[in-house]
Amino acid sequence: MSLKKMTYVAVASLMMSGTAFAEDASLPKLSVNKDLQAKLPEAIRTSGKMISVNNGSFPPYEIVTGTKLTGASADLTDAIGQVLGVKIEHESVSGLPAILAGINSGRYQFAFGPIGDFKSREEANDFVDWVQEFVVFAVQKGNPKGITSLDTACGQRIAVMAGGSAEKVIQVQAEKCKADGKGAIEVQSFTDQPSSILAVRSKRSDAFFSSQAPLTYFVSQANGQLELTGVGQKNGFEDLYQGAVVPKGSPLGPVLKDVVKVLMDNGTYAAIMKKWGLENNMIKEPGINLGGTLPK
Repeated sequence: MSLKKMTYVAVASLMMSGTAFAEDASLPKLSVNKDLQAKLPEAIRTSGKMISVNNGSFPPYEIVTGTKLTGASADLTDAIGQVLGVKIEHESVSGLPAILAGINSGRYQFAFGPIGDFKSREEANDFVDWVQEFVVFAVQKGNPKGITSLDTACGQRIAVMAGGSAEKVIQVQAEKCKADGKGAIEVQSFTDQPSSILAVRSKRSDAFFSSQAPLTYFVSQANGQLELTGVGQKNGFEDLYQGAVVPKGSPLGPVLKDVVKVLMDNGTYAAIMKKWGLENNMIKEPGINLGGTLPK
């Protein structure tokens, strides 16, 4: 068994051992919106399907068990497919760079994510933002290293997702720690969330710096072994919006924005977000390219 497969098996076991989300909660079937369907790119209308790429490890948004994708993003893309009258297939790859490369090469039509929207990323892609996120730390219970902010991360081993916005922020902080004469940060970059959280649980990392929603999920499943710190602080970010990603200028972007608005208006969006414990990440209106800037 490969290391990555072992990681996913371990995390699946971890998830089953803790508090379960209402994965079986039923959602109403939706009718096709012919006006929005007519706005889809011709190739999608002709084939009757779209391929959405995911990282496979961003709970409670994306959870891959075997070949099955569950989570808030899976429920929402299922609803989007119903409204647009197309089948949405899912493929998993490792890491954000592979996701963006696959979208821009045309292999996948979009990634529903959510993926962090920043002005630098908007140069090559458009973002259809549907959640607001916060970035915090997951640490061992009791926070033995006292990590409560970026400044207190100096001298510690910090796990991050490779190629993600948190990696950029922690790298900037690492330089600041050195400039201030404090202990250097050991930045540990992983390609997926399960590897990162297991590094903290096994004490190979002192903290995992990532989005609050998935970290809340992991902490809830960890049988009291983990906790969150740095909650309620900016932690290197301004307003952080996340959403779906399409190629730059793709006509699919406005269609996705309009269909998410339909799901917000008819209550489906709120029902799905609440089902997965994401009430605090909801926004009132979807938008295109709402993102801010990363620290330089």
